[in-house]
Amino acid sequence: MQSLDFESGDLAVTEEFLNSAYTRMQIGNDGPREVRTRIRREVLGPINFDQLDMGFDMAYDADPLGRVCLVTIHSGQIEEIYHDFGPDTFVPGQTGMLTPHDLPYSGVIRTSRFDATMFDPAILNRVATGAGEERVRLSGHRPVSTTAGHRLRRVVAHLQQIASDPDAANSPLTVATASDYLAATVLTTMPTTAEHEPDATDRHDAHPDTVRRAIAYMESHLGDRIAITDVAAATFVTPRALQLAFRRHLDTTPLEYLQRLRLAAAHEQLGAALPGDGQTVATIAYRWGFTHPGRFATAYRRAYGRPPRQTLRG
Repeated sequence: MQSLDFESGDLAVTEEFLNSAYTRMQIGNDGPREVRTRIRREVLGPINFDQLDMGFDMAYDADPLGRVCLVTIHSGQIEEIYHDFGPDTFVPGQTGMLTPHDLPYSGVIRTSRFDATMFDPAILNRVATGAGEERVRLSGHRPVSTTAGHRLRRVVAHLQQIASDPDAANSPLTVATASDYLAATVLTTMPTTAEHEPDATDRHDAHPDTVRRAIAYMESHLGDRIAITDVAAATFVTPRALQLAFRRHLDTTPLEYLQRLRLAAAHEQLGAALPGDGQTVATIAYRWGFTHPGRFATAYRRAYGRPPRQTLRG
């Protein structure tokens, strides 16, 4: 779905748009203010980042959305009725799940300005360790702690910035990394059904050969879209066993090691760049999945003792 902008002061037009952009629903004006709706969407691969400004009290009764929907409230409030949890209210500064992806939902948006981040729930299953054949679900609608909520908001805000940058949003590796990054953050900040502890088989499989096979696979797919589940499948172990093997033998995680390899690839490309070939630190960083230039520069300096621009110019 492409980026979009919508603005209307008509209830029927707003309802028609919401039906086409989200899911089938009925809406009504539940307050004294006149209808005013503004919605803007940025797209980053499979993730939609919507900014909504509802200038009236919009009551809604909607069919299942089919997507995980996280909301961050900036003003006003959203009163949601959860089939599993009962009624709850989101107020400014809070982030959580608006609705389970496979259940109808209803409530009232009270003159609110908020962000909605939506993605296919299958992404959670692809990234989750220990998911097996079971589909991972969010088992609650609020983060597991205040600290987790802050972290989730920061990650969403970071990815919104990336989505608004055409160069980043059009980079396949950036898109793949971003979706994995969001899914991994949701899995660690929201209550889910994913399992996290290795079993006896996982502990048995966490041997040095597992690490060697995983590294070989990473090195041969460095520029490809790969998640921990892909590495585990290529290594013939579970994601839990892979995590344990890297912790046991290298004192790191598979994703941290993959980032180290990509940082080395960026270092090599920076050093090989020629004057006038159009390459910049930012484009090379994006090529290897580093979406935040400042964080890339910090990681690069930590690894190589100088800023990446010096390597490029050298």
